[in-house]
Amino acid sequence: MRAMPSSTLRFLELLEREAAPVEFEGPLVQARSRGAGPDEIAELEEAKLAALRVRALLERRRRREAELSGLYDTAGDLAGLRDLDAVLHAIVHRARNLLGTDIAYLTMSDDAAGDVYMRVTDGSVSAAFQRLRLPLGAGLGGLVAQTGTPYATANYPADTRFRHTGEIDAGVGEEGLVAILGVPLRLGSRVIGVLYAANRSERPFAREEVSLLVSLAAHAAVAIDTARLLGETQAALTELSAAHTKISAHSAAVERAAAAHDRMTALVLRGGGVEEVAAAVTDVLGGRLVVLDADGRTLAAVGAAVMLPEAAVLAEALAASRTDGRAVRRGELWYAAVVAGAENLGSLVWTPDNGSGHPDQQILERAALVTALLLLFRRTVAEAEGRVRGELLDDLIARPVRDPESLRARARRLQVDLSRPHVLVVVDDAAATSGPARQRAVSWAHTYAGTHAGLAATRDGRVVLMLPGVEAGSLARAVARELGRVLGRPVTAGAAGPAADPAGLAAAFKEADHCATALAALGRTGDGASTAELGFVGLLLGAVREGGDPDVTRFLRDTIGSVVDYDTRRGTALVKTLECYFGSGGSLARAAEQLHVHVNTVTQRLDRVAQLLGADWQRPDRALEVQLALRLHRLGAGPQPGDA
Repeated sequence: MRAMPSSTLRFLELLEREAAPVEFEGPLVQARSRGAGPDEIAELEEAKLAALRVRALLERRRRREAELSGLYDTAGDLAGLRDLDAVLHAIVHRARNLLGTDIAYLTMSDDAAGDVYMRVTDGSVSAAFQRLRLPLGAGLGGLVAQTGTPYATANYPADTRFRHTGEIDAGVGEEGLVAILGVPLRLGSRVIGVLYAANRSERPFAREEVSLLVSLAAHAAVAIDTARLLGETQAALTELSAAHTKISAHSAAVERAAAAHDRMTALVLRGGGVEEVAAAVTDVLGGRLVVLDADGRTLAAVGAAVMLPEAAVLAEALAASRTDGRAVRRGELWYAAVVAGAENLGSLVWTPDNGSGHPDQQILERAALVTALLLLFRRTVAEAEGRVRGELLDDLIARPVRDPESLRARARRLQVDLSRPHVLVVVDDAAATSGPARQRAVSWAHTYAGTHAGLAATRDGRVVLMLPGVEAGSLARAVARELGRVLGRPVTAGAAGPAADPAGLAAAFKEADHCATALAALGRTGDGASTAELGFVGLLLGAVREGGDPDVTRFLRDTIGSVVDYDTRRGTALVKTLECYFGSGGSLARAAEQLHVHVNTVTQRLDRVAQLLGADWQRPDRALEVQLALRLHRLGAGPQPGDA
């Protein structure tokens, strides 16, 4: 075995002690000084370049490890949230360290004053800057808050994209800031603040730095929202405690109510669910309790089965409970609406053991309040997770796919293994593109995908799911069936795959999207299928996926273009007549029956077709081409014959 050259060992030693890039020139300088030959110099140059590439790779991995560690530490801070200011200071400090900037800071919107104020700074030396208040829409931060989009500038004083004001420019100038990056703090669709990283010298910000700051901003928004929820919970606990103090002076029933309040309070503090709240109520009051969601579906049931009233009776009782703000009785059942402000979240329906008991209404009402808090918190967490998972799927199916390794890393953080085969399912449901139906569909998709270790998102008004598996058709039918049951109407789902890499997933999405459109065009509403199950249509879509380019437009124009153009100009129904004629097995009588015309009319139309297509159009090979063209024309596979 040939010994490793000492110069090469020198490069390894440099890598081992993490030497600066300039030190890697040392072995070459030494070689030249001792008169080394061109071959040795070339070999050393190649070794140097390889060592520098290794050093750069190690440096990127160290930086990525530091970023992930920072995000992990931030998540840990959120898990043990006690002091919101401490968490925000930690996030801002980590942003400064991870991006290597001179200063980092965070501003919050003041809805009462109608402006933005400085909440947290790290590295600031100017008192005026730390007290700065910004008018809405002014400066870089105002633009970020107004558009909800990250902005960066390498030289803020000279950048004309922002509305400069004297007060802002004076504060920025006193702090000495030049390069500034700002990203929004989002809660749903609302921007509540901006997180910044800034330098006192001119510098650009890389895309990775923007992504990192966006992630930290998401953590900051969660911290703020969590603190708000904890404040609301604390307010609810204070109210429960006051109710407990008031009723403790009364009777044994009051003591029972106090115990119920304490138990539900403990449930909230330890993160209990709706089922535990229902169990706590029935332990105190006895009887049977059913918790319903806003659509009347059962979330939890404790005790023997309860016969719920008709929908009209239930709606009237809950409307009365919402109006009065109290539990109400209808027959032997008691109802308490679960509301948050003006939003209806569900209801509690309680039945006494003997059918004639009288509960402590406050217990039911407090249980409804706690249930509302739990449902709101669960929805907030689910929406935050759904946004993160939906953004990943949206990036996976975007074309062209950018930075596959980053996508794989994001997927791993969400426990999604992109090396496994996945199927893309696209739901075609025009009635669910807006309003409550869309919200239910999207919510169901996130839940369904999450329980199956997949992802869900919306794209161009359609719901998209990425599910692990290899049977595309079976998964499409399962999604169509389950979502149709939730929405109460048929939905259509097209699927494609499997694919096991980001590029394949993007192509599979396009194929599944075409498949859903094809199913709708084929009249298979409420069905699910894959492109492989669509016969020749699936083959055409598969060709597109594999990079082929079938000339569907020319085929349509050459085969039935004259018939389509004739119908367009004259308002006739030759295309429809051909479809019925072939669909009836070439029977003139059955075709006439389907078209609701006389047989002679069908004969005359087919004579016109013969004039347009040629007398041999019914020859078997021509007839097959005509039928294929008719099906493709119906699917709308491309520009129609006659288009310019």
